[in-house]
This record gives sequence, C-alpha cells and structure tokens, in this order.
Amino acid sequence: MEPLTTARVDSWTWAVRMFKTRSQATAACRAGHVKVNGERAKSAQTVRIGDEVRVRISGFDRILVVSKIMVKRVSAPVAAECFVDQTPPPPPREEVALLPMRDRGAGRPTKRERREIDKLRAPEVLPPGPDDE
Repeated sequence: MEPLTTARVDSWTWAVRMFKTRSQATAACRAGHVKVNGERAKSAQTVRIGDEVRVRISGFDRILVVSKIMVKRVSAPVAAECFVDQTPPPPPREEVALLPMRDRGAGRPTKRERREIDKLRAPEVLPPGPDDE
C-alpha cells in the first residue's frame, strides 16, 4: 500500500485535531479561516508534505507545516507528528491592551470620564513648547 501524497485540506485539519468535527473544518475553509501557502483555501484543496497551512482559531493564527499526510482522525500524540508548528508565541497578558469597559446602562460618560478615557487610549504626547516650531 502506497503512502498518501495528498489530502483535502478540511480532512487534514480535522485529522490532525485542529477542529473537533469535519463539518467545522469545512465551515472554516468556507469562511476563509484556512490558508494554504498564503492563499485562501477551499475545503477540497489538496495539501502536500511541505505546504504551510494557516488556521485561524479563536482570533489567533496557527501556522503549521505539513510533515505527514493523514485523512483519518488519529490520537493527539500521533497528530502532533503530522505537522511542524511554527506559530509564534502569544503576546504576554500585559501587552494585550484591554479597552476600558463602562457598565451597561451607565449612560454617556461625563466630560471628566471622557478625558480619562482619551488619556488611556492615546499615547502620551507633549504639547509643543514656545521653542518648538
């Protein structure tokens, strides 16, 4: 029996456990959340060994390089051998800026609150002095 050389991208992402169901993998392809070698992939597009697959999951891209072709879902340790994960590490928690949230029903911010919000959003810029032109 010959080893597989190609597989559908939706089948491969499901087999290596990027998605829980095959229909989720197909829906992600249809929505444009899966790219193969930088191009948006339809669910029937084939992947080969060495292809770069980018999968957008919960707002972050996972960058995977195909090292083994699978069409049947396998256990997690075997699935981890099927790709090389080149995803950069996520930014530290303090770098992820959270916008200040107002309580629901609190109405419009007062002038003082708006100035405080603007201070948080804008980088600190010094006003021009008398010597600046």
